[in-house]
Amino acid sequence: MIIYGASLSPFVRKTVAFANEKSVEFEHRDRMPGADDPEFRECSPFGKIPGLRDGDYCLSDSTAIAHYLEAKNPDPALIPAEAEARGKVMWFDEFADTIFVAVGGVIFFNRVVATFMGQEPDEAAAVTAETETLPPILAFIEKTLADGREWLVGDNLTLADIAVAAPFKNLDYGRAAVDWDAYPKTQAFKDRVLGRDSFAELLAKDAAMVGG
Repeated sequence: MIIYGASLSPFVRKTVAFANEKSVEFEHRDRMPGADDPEFRECSPFGKIPGLRDGDYCLSDSTAIAHYLEAKNPDPALIPAEAEARGKVMWFDEFADTIFVAVGGVIFFNRVVATFMGQEPDEAAAVTAETETLPPILAFIEKTLADGREWLVGDNLTLADIAVAAPFKNLDYGRAAVDWDAYPKTQAFKDRVLGRDSFAELLAKDAAMVGG
C-alpha cells in the first residue's frame, strides 16, 4: 500500500495517522498537490492529496481513504457503527477538513508556503485569521471537551480526534499566536492526540523542513 502526499498537509497527516492507528503496512511517498507523476495521478486524477494505492486499487480524498481503511481493517474501530456516534464523528471530520483547515491554511500559507513559492505573504490576512476567525473554532473545541472527556466522541480515539488534531500542527508552523490559557482542554487534547506514535514519523519529517 502507498499513501501519496506532502507531510505538511493536514489531510495527509490525518490519513497517515489513521493508517498507523490501524497498524496498516504502507509506504509514504511525498508528493506535492498537482505533482506530474503518472502513478500519483492515477490515484488522484485532479492532483489532490492524499492519494492511495492498494495493489490495483486507487483512491483519493482523506475521508474516502479513511472509510476504505476502516472497512478493510475494522479493528480497532475508529469510525463507530452506532448511528449517533457515527454521525458525530463524520461531522467532526467535515468540520476539521473544511472550517478548521481553511482558517489554519490562511495562517500557514502566508507565513510558510508563500515564501517557498516566491509569493508575497499577506500578513494582514494571517493576523485576521489568527485573531478573529480562529478563536471561535478553539472555543467550540474547548466547549466540546468541557465535561472532562478525553476524546471528542465516545470513550475512545476515533477519526474525529485524528481529523481535528491534524490541522493544529500547521498553526504551530505558522506561528499562530494562541492564548492557550483560554483553551486548556483544547491544548491538552491536541498534545495528547499529536503525541501518539501514529503521528510521530510524519511530524519528524515536518520538523526537518520547518522546525517545531
